[in-house]
Amino acid sequence: MTVHVGIIEFNSEQYIESVALRDLVLRKPLNLHFSQEDLAKEGSDYHIGATDGDQIVGILLLTPLGDKRLKMRQVAVHPKCQGEGIGKKLVDFAEDFAIHLDFDIMELNARKTAVPFYLTKGYHTIGDEFVEVGIPHFKMSKGLER
Repeated sequence: MTVHVGIIEFNSEQYIESVALRDLVLRKPLNLHFSQEDLAKEGSDYHIGATDGDQIVGILLLTPLGDKRLKMRQVAVHPKCQGEGIGKKLVDFAEDFAIHLDFDIMELNARKTAVPFYLTKGYHTIGDEFVEVGIPHFKMSKGLER
């Protein structure tokens, strides 16, 4: 598998494929679905996709929060490709991209099951466990170094 990571355009064919991937990995297991309002809000986000050939195998969104902070969200890797380093490639690209755009801090709400992964990437937890979309999460953060 040769994975390429890069920016994908909002409302492009790759974007539509990435929504289907996020739905498969993040929404359907929780009996949730995207609304048109949810998706319309993503126009100002940065969409980072991982592709194997023409197929989207991973996705990550970055939402500017102001004050030189970005929120990483909607990180998903296709189930058939999990454990192959695609999540690491997505996060590494996102951090480099954020630094290039002069952001200083990356924040995210990690599912409890994903916390160990983000700890290996240098993130730290902030505060106590909380419930979001019906499952345990932790707020995490990392200062971006130039």
